[in-house]
Amino acid sequence: MPSSAPDPLLVQLGSHRWLVPLLADLAAHKGARFVELIHRLGLSRDSLTRTLEAAARIGWVQRNPGHGHPLRPEFILTETGRAAAARAATVARAQRAIGLPPGAATRWGLPLVAGIGAGYDRFNALSRLLAPATPRALSQGLTALGEHGLVTREVLDLRPPASRYELTKNGALLAAACTL
Repeated sequence: MPSSAPDPLLVQLGSHRWLVPLLADLAAHKGARFVELIHRLGLSRDSLTRTLEAAARIGWVQRNPGHGHPLRPEFILTETGRAAAARAATVARAQRAIGLPPGAATRWGLPLVAGIGAGYDRFNALSRLLAPATPRALSQGLTALGEHGLVTREVLDLRPPASRYELTKNGALLAAACTL
């Protein structure tokens, strides 16, 4: 197991359901207007507003300070946002390749996939790796990943019974995108 701490960028990307698609879209189009984002991402106004506020709090997105044409991008990436957006675009491409809808992952979904890919295959090991996450959040994240066909669970015949998690082929593709 290479590291005993989760990737902070991956944890931040997973902190809001729509951050990955939003950053990937802003990177692809070099900024966007609010209405364009609503239509391209298929979000409600409230969800997009919350996601943009979260990205602005982290320091990845800002309102375009320039003046000019009325159709200029309303929201653009900051310098640190461009690095995060490159990673988000890689994750978004992997999600599209495996047929995972945008926003399908839970808050801890991406760190869980990366953790299992790094060799943390037991619940307690994942719990120690993703320390701020509650056991309930990890359990729900693992269940959701299983429902999307990214993780399989094997119940080991031990006393007391224990579970071991393993990535499927699609899960390994997503884990590779998360660790680049």
